[in-house]
Amino acid sequence: QVQLVESGGGLVQAGGSLTLSCVGSGRTLRNYAMGWFRQAPGKEREFVAAIKWTGDTTYYTNSVKGRFTISRNNAENTVYLQMNILKPEDTAVYYCAANGGDPTSFYGYEYWGQGTQVTVSS
Repeated sequence: QVQLVESGGGLVQAGGSLTLSCVGSGRTLRNYAMGWFRQAPGKEREFVAAIKWTGDTTYYTNSVKGRFTISRNNAENTVYLQMNILKPEDTAVYYCAANGGDPTSFYGYEYWGQGTQVTVSS
């Protein structure tokens, strides 16, 4: 079992920045690809970014490319999402998740955190 705990969410003005953290416990995250997802009120959960267990390959949804950066520190069992130039449409609950296989496969994410709220005011 892997337990994931996100932190770093909050209220920020449009154009601002936030860094989300996701700390794993129970098992080393070194064996997992990691992803960030978000869910806005009334909408389905959507993919935001993912990173291979090696840390050398990343993936982003088009709407965050150039603004968000996913990274990981396997020694600290932590994954990060640096979010810059935030927009009101980025407002959502952000979740991290662990995938034992292909990071681009949504159904492969078997462990999820409880989420952290990000609110971007205009």
